[in-house]
Amino acid sequence: MTHRQSEDASVGGLGPESAPPPRVAVLGTGIMGSAMARNLLSAGLAVEVWDRSPEAAARSTDAGAIAHASVDQAVARADIAITMLPDLAAVTSVAIDQGMLNGLPTGAIWAQMGTIGVQATQHLTGKVADQRPDVWFVDAPVSGTRQPAEAGRLVILASGPEAARQALAPVFGAIGTRTLWLGEAGAGSRLKLVLNSWLAFLMEGIAESAALADVLNVSHDAVREALHGSPLEAPAALMKLAKIDAGDESPDFSLRWATKDIDLAVAEGGERALPIAAAIDRRWHELVGAGLGDADVSVASHGLVQSARVAR
Repeated sequence: MTHRQSEDASVGGLGPESAPPPRVAVLGTGIMGSAMARNLLSAGLAVEVWDRSPEAAARSTDAGAIAHASVDQAVARADIAITMLPDLAAVTSVAIDQGMLNGLPTGAIWAQMGTIGVQATQHLTGKVADQRPDVWFVDAPVSGTRQPAEAGRLVILASGPEAARQALAPVFGAIGTRTLWLGEAGAGSRLKLVLNSWLAFLMEGIAESAALADVLNVSHDAVREALHGSPLEAPAALMKLAKIDAGDESPDFSLRWATKDIDLAVAEGGERALPIAAAIDRRWHELVGAGLGDADVSVASHGLVQSARVAR
């Protein structure tokens, strides 16, 4: 339970089991945030939402959320505020400039769940410590894209005050299948960058392997059959290969945000540690510049077959 719930439960001799479920504010109701809001509602939690697009926020009201026109209104009654926003600029705008941090009630928890990088997370940790020491800050990026988010099967990479774990358990339990508590705030973001680099290598590897198959006139069905049951079989890879084959560019995880995440990994690790990631990053930036940023990351396959054939 949160600070406030703990204090309320102690009044009149009520035990912790009498505390009501936490009220949650979700700030950012895009693909991931809207799925989180729906799963929180399905778990019986009260949810209030805000998004810079009123239409995006309004879509969550169909499931029972209360939408607000301003950030401070959305968090005014929150026990837990979730920010699911794309980058540090957006988080800073919402949390600092638009008043989320100042608007949180005493004893609330801020769960920062977007991927913004290690240095940005450290910056926000310091902001909370300086401006709102009565608020717990939890760094909790997630592993998973649209489908796991919609199914409530994300993996939460949580780090922050140990005392916040109990209060966040019903929230993280509603949106994910596993929560890893990793230590002090920032540890979650460090692990997320490692997983992001893994994803980049996996996606680029799928795209280039598919391109090689095309050049060599090897059917993708043959590739799938050969992988079936082998140590190389990876469900996520096969799902992306299926999207490539279907020409399905609908975003489970957009190329724009995947590229942003690789930017963060390369910035933290450096090109000497991550030369291949840096090369992938440059290529993906070219694809974003060509207008593919809002498509699924599987559009990393674009241009490869033509390039391979020219090279031959």
